[in-house]
Amino acid sequence: MTKLKTETVKIKQKASWSVLLGAAFLMATSAIGPGFLTQTTVFTQELAASFAFVILISLVIDVFAQLNVWRIITVSGLRGQEIANKVLPGLGVFLAILIVIGGLAFNIGNVAGAGLGLNAMVGIDPVTGAIISAAFAIFIFLIKEAGKAMDKIAQLAGFVMIILMIYVAFITSPPVGEAIVNTFKPEQISIFAIVTLVGGTVGGYITFAGGHRLLDAGIKGVESIPEVTKSAVIGIAVTGIMRIALFLAVLGVVSKGLAIDPSNPSASVFQLAAGNIGYRMFGVIMWAAAITSVVGAAYTSVSFIRSFSPVIEKYHNWIIILFILVSTLTFAFIGRPVNVLLIVGALNALILPIALGTLLIAANRKDIMGNYKHPLWLTITGVLVVCIMSYLGVMTLIEQLPLLFK
Repeated sequence: MTKLKTETVKIKQKASWSVLLGAAFLMATSAIGPGFLTQTTVFTQELAASFAFVILISLVIDVFAQLNVWRIITVSGLRGQEIANKVLPGLGVFLAILIVIGGLAFNIGNVAGAGLGLNAMVGIDPVTGAIISAAFAIFIFLIKEAGKAMDKIAQLAGFVMIILMIYVAFITSPPVGEAIVNTFKPEQISIFAIVTLVGGTVGGYITFAGGHRLLDAGIKGVESIPEVTKSAVIGIAVTGIMRIALFLAVLGVVSKGLAIDPSNPSASVFQLAAGNIGYRMFGVIMWAAAITSVVGAAYTSVSFIRSFSPVIEKYHNWIIILFILVSTLTFAFIGRPVNVLLIVGALNALILPIALGTLLIAANRKDIMGNYKHPLWLTITGVLVVCIMSYLGVMTLIEQLPLLFK
């Protein structure tokens, strides 16, 4: 009997670790999408080694935002929109609308990125590649154990991207010493780069991807805090490794004075670094980054409306599939609405302070958190992130608004 109990505990621990790792990689791979690849390449061209400082600031904001959000969600046992509605009736609905619109708009770009990835990998037409990729993403949610399948695919894609990015970073021989110096003492600072990178990696739905996945897997309550923290830290570490490796790969190419093709900057970097094989490697990275972002955006966006109706809760997998279909059809027949994507990018940066600010208020409400005491250091750092991102997000939104009417 004791042996049976021991085996049961081991199975539960293995399942729990798989979920924790899956949530970490879901957050990390959702943050590393096609937009991130392009943004990193473009900003490294513009800022060179100084982009290391932008990565540092974005990682610091990432740490404080994610640790707060994951902990508050799992301790309360409520999704982000449910917490927001308890803080102020109707706020959860407003937050859900912002996140679903932002998620849908960015998913058009994610689907397009998947098509471009297959095009670079095997030469398939981008639109056809996007449709094939969407079919793959839909298949995940048709599987009975969709959550487990999503976890495994996120982990596999994450490992593949890390290995390939580190390899390219190694062969380009970047000036690492210069990058380290500029991490703490940058020659130039770009506020726009910071807002764009933060908005794209912890803005919108991405902030909640891991926390909501843990809830769906039954991981919640004060007793789960150590596991939740571990999962969040792994996710942030994976995101950081990917950011740094890609930055160093681009920096290596830029520092040699090689001309990067502005029509497809990320692909150009990999081609310049490793020739035709490098271009194929870019295709693998782009597809892996895009398909995990398609899955993450659809899953997390729909998780924000699941609690609004028993019908949505019952058929949420089919609504996720519909979400992916709408994104794919929009790209196939209309293309990528660039101006809309730009304005939604700025809105995504504003979602973070709204969402995090709401959750920090909830962290001190007994009717939401029970007897749990939220650490003072997390509250202070969380408030700082809210203030900084509110200011920077508004400034960026004001800059981007005119583009919507061009």
